[in-house]
Amino acid sequence: MRPKEEEMKHYIIITNRPKDPELSVTGRVRAFLEKNGASCSVYADELETEHWRQILKREGEQTDGILVLGGDGTLLRAARDTADSAIPLLGVNLGTLGFLAEVETAGIEQALERLLRGDYQVEERMMLAGQVVRQGRVREEACSLNDITITRCGHLRMLYFQILVNGRLLKEYHADGIIVATPTGSTGYNMSAGGPIVEPGARLIVLTPVCPHTLQTRSVILSAEDEIVIRITGKEDREETGIEACFDGGRNLELAPGDEVRVTRSDRATSIIKLGEDSFLNVLHRKMSE
Repeated sequence: MRPKEEEMKHYIIITNRPKDPELSVTGRVRAFLEKNGASCSVYADELETEHWRQILKREGEQTDGILVLGGDGTLLRAARDTADSAIPLLGVNLGTLGFLAEVETAGIEQALERLLRGDYQVEERMMLAGQVVRQGRVREEACSLNDITITRCGHLRMLYFQILVNGRLLKEYHADGIIVATPTGSTGYNMSAGGPIVEPGARLIVLTPVCPHTLQTRSVILSAEDEIVIRITGKEDREETGIEACFDGGRNLELAPGDEVRVTRSDRATSIIKLGEDSFLNVLHRKMSE
């Protein structure tokens, strides 16, 4: 909890413009902050990660929080784009009920009042680091707050892959895909695929197969310190195309037989500002009652 109101000086506002096309909610947030002695910068258009590096290099040290106006998807992208900064994020929900964006538009002013006087807590959420490896060389790498998934786009054919944990073969799968999720991501695609729901402050990794061609469809819970390797094996008698690794539903990387996706706990974390007393279990109860 931030003890001194005067420390809260500058904020970055990230807006999902399709959800606030006239920037009316954004203007409302900005006006309230500036009226109460804070400065802010507004970014309402999608920017590349490199552009965010420049913004954070320029503004990062003086920024006390990043306000994300949109939904859980917008906050996930913001977490990925600003992962190096360690600046805490506050989600303002402009969509349906989510698990990350806790502030509703009707209560924006009350939430901002609490933010300005430092009446909040910060939750640290673990992230995943993923590398796409081809012929022993790292081609791409990225981090995720929710999940890293491997699926096929276009063709409705099964994928053939192996799962290795700490260098040992866990299982060979014939399935539509595999989800590697954090506790935060357990309520996303993992939940839709029948995986377990995990309290977001936990430190573990969830593996959930997507429609596996087997009677054993259970998820596997692993330590946050484990290294997971998904090795695309393919099938000898057919050409394998359209296989993708996806990071938090936003960044897709094409895969081929022989490629590996290595996943570990990231040394980065996402800091989420929590203003209310509403627990994860209360939000889960409301979500499951819809």
